[in-house]
Amino acid sequence: MIVRWESDHDYVLVHIHQDMFGDWIFSRAWGQIGTQFGGLKHQLADDHAQAMMWLDDVATIQASRGFHKVLEAQADSPEGRDAVRQLSLIDGM
Repeated sequence: MIVRWESDHDYVLVHIHQDMFGDWIFSRAWGQIGTQFGGLKHQLADDHAQAMMWLDDVATIQASRGFHKVLEAQADSPEGRDAVRQLSLIDGM
């Protein structure tokens, strides 16, 4: 699952997925739209439920900061694949 929030100048992107060992990975990228300023953090969740709880926490925080959800997609959808590709570019920095 991929979810993206944006404000006028900033974005936050969350990607929840399983790695090849079956572990749940919670990846969060953030930064300024149109620039390379930002960061990326990966966290290992105990299970899918914990990853979804973290997603709910991020959603609450972003809403309180005035961010709006602009994307919610599965990673295998066209929109999701595009977002994963963007996340991969960030990870390579």
